[in-house]
Amino acid sequence: MLHVFTASWALLLGMLLLMVGNGVQGTLLGIRGAIEGFSTFQMSIVMSAYFLGFLFGSRAAPELIRRVGHVRVFAALGSLISAVLVLYAAIPDWIVWALLRVLIGFCFSGVYVTAESWLNNASTNENRGQTLSLYMIVQMVGIISAQALINFADPAGFLLFVIPSVLVSLAFAPILLSVSPAPTFGTTKSMSIRQLYDVSPLGVVGIFLMGGVFAAMFGMTAVWGTQAGLSVLEISIFTGAIYFGGLVFQFPLGWLSDRMDRRKLVVYVALVGTLGGAMAVIFDLSFIWLVGVALIIGGISNPLYSLLVAYTNDYLDTDQMAAASGGLLFVNGVGAILGPLCIGWLMGVIGPPGFFLFIILLTLALAIYAMWRMTQRPAMPVDQTGPFAPVSPVVSAATVEAVYTEMTENAGNPEQGDAP
Repeated sequence: MLHVFTASWALLLGMLLLMVGNGVQGTLLGIRGAIEGFSTFQMSIVMSAYFLGFLFGSRAAPELIRRVGHVRVFAALGSLISAVLVLYAAIPDWIVWALLRVLIGFCFSGVYVTAESWLNNASTNENRGQTLSLYMIVQMVGIISAQALINFADPAGFLLFVIPSVLVSLAFAPILLSVSPAPTFGTTKSMSIRQLYDVSPLGVVGIFLMGGVFAAMFGMTAVWGTQAGLSVLEISIFTGAIYFGGLVFQFPLGWLSDRMDRRKLVVYVALVGTLGGAMAVIFDLSFIWLVGVALIIGGISNPLYSLLVAYTNDYLDTDQMAAASGGLLFVNGVGAILGPLCIGWLMGVIGPPGFFLFIILLTLALAIYAMWRMTQRPAMPVDQTGPFAPVSPVVSAATVEAVYTEMTENAGNPEQGDAP
């Protein structure tokens, strides 16, 4: 792992700074929106807008890269991100914020695609899995670090918008000055959502539901915290706990997924998330207990996404994985767009418990659907399943393909075959 870090430190440092900048703006807007007097539903539209831009960017960025090249796309999108981060404070209007969130979501999506393709190119077949696993860890560390940064200035001021703008600008220096050459950007097989559903109904439905949960964590946590009366420090700790849980539980659940029927694990993990959310709704929890709930819902969300991707890939040939991953990212994006809107409506009707009620409904629906799917298809033998890899909803399809191709080849099992 140390050799991998030494070879890719510039790219990883750049991505760390990018994630800190993105993590700050996500939490800061939720806090600043309450200060500006925006309603919960208005803020849900603002938060949803990011995922709309991200979804559009994930489809458009590869074509932009093919037309004008990695360096130009990277520099242009980075400049736009820095500008948007400052404009939030300069124009405190929720409609303008929503438009800016569409733009910044598009830009971050393109930046991720570009940076990840560089990272893939800088890796070898022997260390690509380790490199991209380290990349996932860097992502989480960046977002967790961002929550600490929130406490260094007044959210009602200008400084907290300037700091992430500067960090994002600095992030591009190590990446663009890296000795790694700009990679080629190839095309991959396409797969319709209908074809993907035919291969893995649980994968498609589960990823859609997890998109809503992911949006709740990434977009609406700070909005919930302000409505619940938490301080800025408490909001940052709660949000950091969510991502820390996702970081800690990703690998133990991955180890389990390679040793049992993955559908059963989906059921168990989803029910844990349901129970965690139910605790926050039923009981009047102290802040310490709320942090425990945050660890639980964070600990089930990213691992569930990775688990559902791994389960879907069990029924795919290796050369179908990128197209399938692109489809799953699209489905996840649609769920993420709808998630904040539903949460905003629920919180407007019943108050702060609506945040956890939404998570309860989605994780319970996933558990029930997974149990039903177990009656429709026999379990694949564990020795025929593909490897689990920690992946995130914010990575590109090419990255997911690279992870699974490398891991599958190293396992000596290049193809899993079509669905029965």
